Amino acid sequence: MTNNDGFGDRLESRTGAYLDRLIDCIELLPEAFDRYEADGKYRDTVERIATIESECDDVNREITGSITDSGPQDIGLLNTRINFNAASLIELYNDLDVIANHTERITQELVMTRPEHGTEPFDGLTEMATETVTMAEQLREVVEQFVHGLTAPDETVTLTEGIETVRAGESRCDAIRDDVIATAFDGGRTADALLYREFAILLDELANTMEDVTDRIVVIASDEPGIVTEAGSVS
Repeated sequence: MTNNDGFGDRLESRTGAYLDRLIDCIELLPEAFDRYEADGKYRDTVERIATIESECDDVNREITGSITDSGPQDIGLLNTRINFNAASLIELYNDLDVIANHTERITQELVMTRPEHGTEPFDGLTEMATETVTMAEQLREVVEQFVHGLTAPDETVTLTEGIETVRAGESRCDAIRDDVIATAFDGGRTADALLYREFAILLDELANTMEDVTDRIVVIASDEPGIVTEAGSVS
Protein backbone atom coordinates (compact mmCIF):
# COMPACT_ATOMS: atom_id res chain seq x y z
CA MET A 1 0.00 0.00 0.00
CA THR A 2 1.08 3.58 -0.59
CA ASN A 3 0.76 6.66 1.53
CA ASN A 4 -2.49 8.44 0.78
CA ASP A 5 -2.54 11.85 2.39
CA GLY A 6 -5.56 12.83 0.27
CA PHE A 7 -7.75 10.77 2.58
CA GLY A 8 -8.41 13.77 4.80
CA ASP A 9 -9.51 15.93 1.86
CA ARG A 10 -11.93 13.25 0.73
CA LEU A 11 -13.28 12.83 4.26
CA GLU A 12 -13.92 16.57 4.51
CA SER A 13 -15.62 16.62 1.12
CA ARG A 14 -17.88 13.63 1.79
CA THR A 15 -18.70 14.92 5.27
CA GLY A 16 -19.74 18.26 3.79
CA ALA A 17 -21.95 16.51 1.23
CA TYR A 18 -23.51 14.40 3.95
CA LEU A 19 -24.20 17.35 6.22
CA ASP A 20 -25.80 19.27 3.36
CA ARG A 21 -28.31 16.48 2.84
CA LEU A 22 -28.85 16.11 6.57
CA ILE A 23 -29.77 19.79 6.76
CA ASP A 24 -32.07 19.37 3.75
CA CYS A 25 -33.83 16.60 5.68
CA ILE A 26 -34.26 18.50 8.93
CA GLU A 27 -35.31 21.74 7.22
CA LEU A 28 -38.38 19.91 5.94
CA LEU A 29 -39.52 19.05 9.47
CA PRO A 30 -41.22 22.40 10.25
CA GLU A 31 -42.68 22.36 6.73
CA ALA A 32 -44.31 19.01 7.46
CA PHE A 33 -45.94 20.41 10.60
CA ASP A 34 -46.99 23.64 8.84
CA ARG A 35 -48.53 21.80 5.89
CA TYR A 36 -50.27 19.38 8.20
CA GLU A 37 -51.86 22.22 10.17
CA ALA A 38 -52.90 23.96 6.97
CA ASP A 39 -54.39 20.73 5.59
CA GLY A 40 -51.82 20.96 2.83
CA LYS A 41 -49.83 18.28 1.04
CA TYR A 42 -47.81 17.34 4.09
CA ARG A 43 -47.52 13.73 2.93
CA ASP A 44 -45.42 14.97 -0.02
CA THR A 45 -43.04 16.55 2.48
CA VAL A 46 -42.94 13.35 4.52
CA GLU A 47 -42.02 11.39 1.39
CA ARG A 48 -39.27 13.86 0.55
CA ILE A 49 -37.86 13.45 4.06
CA ALA A 50 -37.88 9.67 3.65
CA THR A 51 -36.04 9.94 0.33
CA ILE A 52 -33.37 12.26 1.72
CA GLU A 53 -32.99 10.07 4.82
CA SER A 54 -32.19 7.11 2.56
CA GLU A 55 -29.63 9.20 0.70
CA CYS A 56 -28.09 10.18 4.03
CA ASP A 57 -27.84 6.51 4.98
CA ASP A 58 -25.98 5.74 1.76
CA VAL A 59 -23.46 8.56 2.15
CA ASN A 60 -22.97 7.81 5.83
CA ARG A 61 -22.22 4.14 5.08
CA GLU A 62 -19.74 5.26 2.44
CA ILE A 63 -17.96 7.50 4.94
CA THR A 64 -17.85 5.02 7.81
CA GLY A 65 -16.88 2.24 5.40
CA SER A 66 -13.93 4.27 4.13
CA ILE A 67 -12.74 4.72 7.72
CA THR A 68 -13.31 1.09 8.70
CA ASP A 69 -11.64 -0.35 5.61
CA SER A 70 -8.57 1.91 5.74
CA GLY A 71 -5.42 1.29 7.71
CA PRO A 72 -2.71 3.79 8.67
CA GLN A 73 -1.02 3.54 5.29
CA ASP A 74 -4.29 4.17 3.45
CA ILE A 75 -5.19 7.14 5.64
CA GLY A 76 -1.74 8.69 5.30
CA LEU A 77 0.90 10.18 7.56
CA LEU A 78 -0.74 13.61 7.52
CA ASN A 79 -3.93 12.17 8.98
CA THR A 80 -2.71 10.38 12.08
CA ARG A 81 -5.50 12.08 14.08
CA ILE A 82 -8.08 10.33 11.91
CA ASN A 83 -6.38 6.98 12.30
CA PHE A 84 -6.02 7.40 16.07
CA ASN A 85 -9.68 8.37 16.47
CA ALA A 86 -11.14 6.00 13.86
CA ALA A 87 -13.46 4.13 16.23
CA SER A 88 -14.75 7.33 17.84
CA LEU A 89 -15.27 8.93 14.44
CA ILE A 90 -17.42 6.02 13.30
CA GLU A 91 -19.54 6.46 16.43
CA LEU A 92 -19.80 10.18 15.65
CA TYR A 93 -21.10 9.54 12.15
CA ASN A 94 -23.51 6.95 13.52
CA ASP A 95 -24.84 9.60 15.93
CA LEU A 96 -25.33 11.96 13.00
CA ASP A 97 -27.26 9.28 11.14
CA VAL A 98 -29.59 8.90 14.11
CA ILE A 99 -30.60 12.54 13.55
CA ALA A 100 -31.79 11.78 10.02
CA ASN A 101 -33.51 8.57 11.12
CA HIS A 102 -35.26 10.33 13.97
CA THR A 103 -36.45 13.15 11.72
CA GLU A 104 -38.07 10.59 9.44
CA ARG A 105 -39.67 8.80 12.39
CA ILE A 106 -41.29 11.99 13.68
CA THR A 107 -42.97 12.68 10.36
CA GLN A 108 -44.05 9.05 10.00
CA GLU A 109 -45.73 9.36 13.41
CA LEU A 110 -47.48 12.48 12.14
CA VAL A 111 -48.99 10.49 9.28
CA MET A 112 -49.99 7.56 11.47
CA THR A 113 -51.40 9.31 14.55
CA ARG A 114 -52.89 12.52 13.08
CA PRO A 115 -52.80 14.78 16.18
CA GLU A 116 -55.27 17.64 16.39
CA HIS A 117 -53.81 20.87 15.02
CA GLY A 118 -54.73 24.48 15.64
CA THR A 119 -54.07 24.08 19.36
CA GLU A 120 -51.54 25.61 21.71
CA PRO A 121 -49.71 22.30 22.26
CA PHE A 122 -49.44 21.74 18.50
CA ASP A 123 -48.03 25.24 18.08
CA GLY A 124 -45.38 24.27 20.62
CA LEU A 125 -44.48 21.18 18.59
CA THR A 126 -44.01 23.32 15.50
CA GLU A 127 -41.82 25.67 17.51
CA MET A 128 -39.67 22.73 18.61
CA ALA A 129 -39.33 21.57 15.01
CA THR A 130 -38.16 25.03 13.99
CA GLU A 131 -35.67 25.13 16.86
CA THR A 132 -34.10 21.85 15.70
CA VAL A 133 -33.40 23.40 12.31
CA THR A 134 -31.44 26.22 13.93
CA MET A 135 -29.56 23.69 16.03
CA ALA A 136 -28.78 21.52 13.01
CA GLU A 137 -27.40 24.42 11.00
CA GLN A 138 -25.03 25.27 13.83
CA LEU A 139 -24.14 21.61 14.31
CA ARG A 140 -23.14 21.39 10.65
CA GLU A 141 -20.57 24.15 11.17
CA VAL A 142 -19.23 22.47 14.31
CA VAL A 143 -18.82 19.08 12.63
CA GLU A 144 -17.25 20.55 9.50
CA GLN A 145 -14.73 22.55 11.53
CA PHE A 146 -14.03 19.56 13.76
CA VAL A 147 -13.28 17.25 10.84
CA HIS A 148 -11.08 19.94 9.31
CA GLY A 149 -9.24 20.20 12.62
CA LEU A 150 -8.53 16.48 12.50
CA THR A 151 -7.16 16.73 8.97
CA ALA A 152 -5.14 19.93 9.55
CA PRO A 153 -3.10 19.35 12.75
CA ASP A 154 -1.07 22.53 12.23
CA GLU A 155 -4.19 24.71 12.47
CA THR A 156 -6.26 25.72 15.49
CA VAL A 157 -10.03 25.45 15.26
CA THR A 158 -12.35 26.88 17.89
CA LEU A 159 -15.72 25.17 18.29
CA THR A 160 -16.75 26.73 21.58
CA GLU A 161 -19.41 29.15 20.34
CA GLY A 162 -21.04 26.60 18.06
CA ILE A 163 -21.18 23.94 20.76
CA GLU A 164 -22.67 26.39 23.24
CA THR A 165 -25.28 27.42 20.66
CA VAL A 166 -26.34 23.80 20.16
CA ARG A 167 -26.54 23.26 23.91
CA ALA A 168 -28.64 26.40 24.32
CA GLY A 169 -31.00 25.18 21.63
CA GLU A 170 -31.39 21.86 23.42
CA SER A 171 -32.25 23.71 26.63
CA ARG A 172 -34.89 25.74 24.79
CA CYS A 173 -36.39 22.53 23.43
CA ASP A 174 -36.53 21.15 26.98
CA ALA A 175 -38.49 24.22 28.09
CA ILE A 176 -40.88 24.06 25.13
CA ARG A 177 -41.37 20.33 25.69
CA ASP A 178 -42.35 20.89 29.30
CA ASP A 179 -44.75 23.66 28.32
CA VAL A 180 -46.37 21.53 25.61
CA ILE A 181 -46.93 18.65 27.99
CA ALA A 182 -48.23 20.84 30.81
CA THR A 183 -50.60 22.69 28.49
CA ALA A 184 -51.81 19.48 26.87
CA PHE A 185 -52.84 17.97 30.20
CA ASP A 186 -54.38 21.19 31.49
CA GLY A 187 -58.04 20.44 30.99
CA GLY A 188 -57.54 18.55 27.74
CA ARG A 189 -58.61 15.07 26.79
CA THR A 190 -56.17 12.47 28.09
CA ALA A 191 -55.81 10.70 24.75
CA ASP A 192 -54.92 13.95 22.95
CA ALA A 193 -52.61 14.99 25.76
CA LEU A 194 -50.72 11.71 25.57
CA LEU A 195 -50.29 12.15 21.83
CA TYR A 196 -48.90 15.66 22.20
CA ARG A 197 -46.62 14.34 24.94
CA GLU A 198 -45.29 11.65 22.61
CA PHE A 199 -44.45 14.18 19.90
CA ALA A 200 -42.85 16.56 22.40
CA ILE A 201 -40.61 13.75 23.64
CA LEU A 202 -39.70 12.67 20.11
CA LEU A 203 -38.74 16.21 19.12
CA ASP A 204 -36.77 16.61 22.32
CA GLU A 205 -34.91 13.38 21.59
CA LEU A 206 -33.94 14.85 18.23
CA ALA A 207 -32.48 17.90 19.98
CA ASN A 208 -30.78 15.66 22.54
CA THR A 209 -29.09 13.67 19.79
CA MET A 210 -27.64 16.85 18.31
CA GLU A 211 -26.24 17.77 21.70
CA ASP A 212 -24.87 14.22 22.03
CA VAL A 213 -22.87 14.80 18.84
CA THR A 214 -21.25 17.89 20.36
CA ASP A 215 -20.53 15.97 23.56
CA ARG A 216 -18.75 13.28 21.58
CA ILE A 217 -16.71 15.92 19.76
CA VAL A 218 -15.67 17.41 23.10
CA VAL A 219 -14.45 13.99 24.28
CA ILE A 220 -12.46 13.34 21.10
CA ALA A 221 -11.01 16.84 21.05
CA SER A 222 -9.84 16.56 24.66
CA ASP A 223 -6.79 14.63 23.42
CA GLU A 224 -6.19 16.75 20.34
CA PRO A 225 -4.18 19.98 20.76
CA GLY A 226 -5.47 22.78 18.57
CA ILE A 227 -9.15 21.81 18.71
CA VAL A 228 -10.80 24.14 21.24
CA THR A 229 -14.21 23.08 22.54
CA GLU A 230 -14.51 24.76 25.95
CA ALA A 231 -14.26 28.44 26.81
CA GLY A 232 -10.97 29.40 28.38
CA SER A 233 -9.14 26.23 27.40
CA VAL A 234 -7.11 24.88 24.55
CA SER A 235 -7.22 21.11 23.97
